[in-house]
Amino acid sequence: MTKPLELSYYLEERKDELNPLLILTHDYPDPDALASAFALQYLAYHVGIRSKIVYGGHIGRSENREMVRLLKIPAKKLRTSDFRHYPHIALVDTQPGFENNSFPPKRKASIVIDQHSTAHEVVADFILIDTEAGSTSALLGRELLAKGFEVPVKLATALVYGILSDTLEFSRTTKRETIDTYFELLPLADMRLLARIQNPSRPRRFFGEMVRGIQNALVRQRLIVSHLGVVENPDLVAQMADFLLTCEGIQWAFCTGRYGDTLHFSLRTHLTDVDAATILRSIVDNPRAAGGYGQVAGGKVRVRENKDPNAWEREEQTLVERLAKRLKLKHNSKFQPLVRSQYEIVERSENNG
Repeated sequence: MTKPLELSYYLEERKDELNPLLILTHDYPDPDALASAFALQYLAYHVGIRSKIVYGGHIGRSENREMVRLLKIPAKKLRTSDFRHYPHIALVDTQPGFENNSFPPKRKASIVIDQHSTAHEVVADFILIDTEAGSTSALLGRELLAKGFEVPVKLATALVYGILSDTLEFSRTTKRETIDTYFELLPLADMRLLARIQNPSRPRRFFGEMVRGIQNALVRQRLIVSHLGVVENPDLVAQMADFLLTCEGIQWAFCTGRYGDTLHFSLRTHLTDVDAATILRSIVDNPRAAGGYGQVAGGKVRVRENKDPNAWEREEQTLVERLAKRLKLKHNSKFQPLVRSQYEIVERSENNG
């Protein structure tokens, strides 16, 4: 792991070479990715490096869109021409070779800053990876504080939210440095803005998708699974996995969603002595198609015969069967619906009455 302040020194020493710098997040940036990119841009600006923040997919969740709007984070949709105009690329909250970003496979990254574990060697000119941090925002926040920069209110608010959301309010990390960084940034943040970001207005279709996810949920021992089918926003898959993990008696939550020609999936667990990313990589054909850290993991696979509904179902079923085997669920156990139909509930109540 690179020590704090080495990033600042690197930017200062290479400022002429790195100018301009393209800051690339994963395709569907979450608060941690957005805050981290925002912080790196601020650090780069202070040493005279012009930069642009880009992402390959889109910002889907209401909270994330509200974050960008209220905090005025200048994140833009990636254009193919960006790779021609920017000879140097920094990846934040993701890494080269990960399937969740649009980084060209033949390019070499100038900078990689991340918190996720990886199954392969990371190649870049500068690498700052801490898999115990729980949040990439914590790494950039620590760098800003160690450098002694005045942290603007909107940037501090972004970093606080990035740390909170990715650590799930510190349930996913106990690292002292991350906690200390959060409490140093907290007085600098705007709590009213943070509250507005965390409680955004949501489109009506969101509630329909959540209902569908609950209705489709199946439980087998300590595992809950839900196939959402076609989703308007891949972020919903992770959001549903987080939500279903709160179900009583559940230790693992696995959700899938179909978006374009790709099946997105997320795995969550309450357990602290396992690595969700390792589990998820073991059930996919290409380990690079999955990643994560600690209790959080996600990935995606392209479904070649995506016009055939059976092809999607086969892919979903294969992942679930492999996961059940990997978690060593009892062979004689079966999946049962989380929620039975209203008719069945009424009928059971009448019989019991």
